[in-house]
Amino acid sequence: MSTASQHQLEQNSSRNGAFSALAAYLLWGFAPIYFKLLSEIEPAEILMHRVIWSALFLLVMIVVMKKWSQLVAVFRQPKVLLLLSLSASFLAVNWFMFIWAINNNHLLDASLGYYINPLFNVVLGMMFFHERLRRNQLLAVGLALIGVLVQLVALGTLPMISLALASTFAIYGLIRKKLPVSSFIGLFIESLIMLPIALTYWFFFVDSSTSNMAVNTSNLNFTLIMAGIVTTAPLLFFTAAAKRLALSTLGFFQYLGPSIMFLLATFYYQETMKSAELVTFIFIWAALILYSVDSLRNRN
Repeated sequence: MSTASQHQLEQNSSRNGAFSALAAYLLWGFAPIYFKLLSEIEPAEILMHRVIWSALFLLVMIVVMKKWSQLVAVFRQPKVLLLLSLSASFLAVNWFMFIWAINNNHLLDASLGYYINPLFNVVLGMMFFHERLRRNQLLAVGLALIGVLVQLVALGTLPMISLALASTFAIYGLIRKKLPVSSFIGLFIESLIMLPIALTYWFFFVDSSTSNMAVNTSNLNFTLIMAGIVTTAPLLFFTAAAKRLALSTLGFFQYLGPSIMFLLATFYYQETMKSAELVTFIFIWAALILYSVDSLRNRN
C-alpha cells in the first residue's frame, strides 16, 4: 500500500472515530429527555427495565456480531467475573442515581457530576496506578476541590448527588480499566449479573400501576423497552470511537455530554441555580480548561 493510500485510510479512520465519539456523547447528553418521559415511574422500576432490555439488546448484538468466543473466554476466568460483579454494583448505583437525579429535577447536579468525573479519574490514577500529576493537573484538582468546598461553606451541604455520580462512574472505570475485557462484552456480562436481581424485583417486589406490561399502553411499553437502546447505543459508538481515536483526543469529547445536560437543565427544564452552585460550576470549568490545556501541551 502506498504512503498516500495509508494516509487516506488513517484520515478516514480518524474522521469515522470523531463521528462515533460525537454520536456517543450527543446520545449521553440528550439521554435526560428520554428519562423525563418516564418521570411518573419510580427510579428503581426504570432501572429494572434498563437492566432487562439492555441485557436482551446486547444478547442480540452478540449473536449478530458473532462474539460468542469472546464471551465464553470471559466465563472461564472466575477472577474476572468476580471483578465484573463488583463493577456491575457500581454501575447499578450510578444508573440509579442518574435516573433519580433527572426525575427529581437535579439535572444540574448530574451535569456537575460528569464534569467532575475526569478529575476524579486523575486522582484515582494517582492513587492506584501511581501516575504522577503534573503541576497544572494538581492545580486543576485543587480548583475543583475549592469549587466543591464553596457549596459546603455557602450552603452547608456538599453536592452529594454530583459526587456520588462522579465517584461511582470513576470507580467503575477504574475496575474496568484493569480488566482484559472489551466494553461491549463487559457490559453484557454486567447486565447478566444484574438481571436476576432485576427480574426478582419485577416479579416479587415492584408494586405499581405500570409494572404489568400487559395492561400498559403500547407507547409506554415501547418507551420502557427503549431503555435498552438508550443504554447500549452510546456505548457501541464510544467503543467504535475508542478504536479509531487516541484517548487524549477522545477525552475532549467527554465534556459534550455534561454541557448538553447543563443547557437542558438551565434553559429547557429551567432548574433553579443558587449563586454558590454557579460559583462551583465556574471553578469546575476553570479546572477542566486548565486540565485540557495541559493535556494538549503534553500530547505525544
